[in-house]
Amino acid sequence: MDNANSGSAGKKLFGQLNFQRFLALAALVIIYVFFCIFGNNFLSTTSLINILDSSYYIGFLAIGVTFAIITGGIDLSIGTVMMTSALIGGVAYNKGAPIALALLICVISGALFGLLNGIIISKFGLVPFVATLGVQMVASGFGAIVSNVQTIRYPTVGTEDAWFKQVLYKTSSGFPIGIVWLVIFFIIAYVILNKMRMGRYTFALGSNEESARLSGVDVSKWKILVYVIVGAFTGMAGVMYAAAYTTIVPVTGAGMEILGIAAVVIGGTSLSGGVGSLTGTIIGVYIMAVLKQGLMSMGLQGHYQTFFTGIVVIAAVMLDIYRNKKSSKVKKA
Repeated sequence: MDNANSGSAGKKLFGQLNFQRFLALAALVIIYVFFCIFGNNFLSTTSLINILDSSYYIGFLAIGVTFAIITGGIDLSIGTVMMTSALIGGVAYNKGAPIALALLICVISGALFGLLNGIIISKFGLVPFVATLGVQMVASGFGAIVSNVQTIRYPTVGTEDAWFKQVLYKTSSGFPIGIVWLVIFFIIAYVILNKMRMGRYTFALGSNEESARLSGVDVSKWKILVYVIVGAFTGMAGVMYAAAYTTIVPVTGAGMEILGIAAVVIGGTSLSGGVGSLTGTIIGVYIMAVLKQGLMSMGLQGHYQTFFTGIVVIAAVMLDIYRNKKSSKVKKA
């Protein structure tokens, strides 16, 4: 009887997640149609490419932090770590490292900051909010130290090493190649989360960490690995940011984490943990990207994007709270 109730509860939870994903997809379509009607030249190839271009680094941030949020945690350091990783790689390049090595250093730097987060959270018992906020400040200061508080520049278009921009961001013909990389790494993350032991344990930690521990799961080990994954994707976001913008300024990035986290929440991943999907996350990413481009097409500046993003996030969180209350009733039944 208990197994039957448990199976029924699981189906209802899955149905609720699918419903929220459906709402997010419907919202994306509605927002897009709205800006097509009221935006200035929004329905154009240029506008579509701009939407894709603005989704890359947010997409990598969001994919990574989805893992942390599913465990019931959070990572407030991802925005700053993204910029610091790009700074570290840029310093290496400016000191003579090949550009390919510099980009690899970006990813490794992000993974190491993720490792630091994971160790502090799992080994020392700090709550993720406090631990990652502390690492955010550490990363910001470290980036300033490494760069000597100097703006770091990657190769510009037309220089010998600028090939990485055409490989990672946009080809010489203008094709947004970055979307290909985002799709590739989305598939990799999807396989990890849905087809591998790592993913099963990620959901288990978020559903009931104590039950996972009593079942023999090495909670500390897997939680550390979750934050390493978050950090690696954050480092990749740094690579994409460098490919897009070239100039990296020290002591920046704080606030960018909200974009990634907002995309995850909008996509239906529960802040309470145990429930989430990368498909929903990507839908959330493009809601953010369409909102940004659409508001610009109407002549509205960035602060309007912040305002409306806040409204969308509040709505998504309220829906998450409603879903959790329904889930609690299902479990009690």
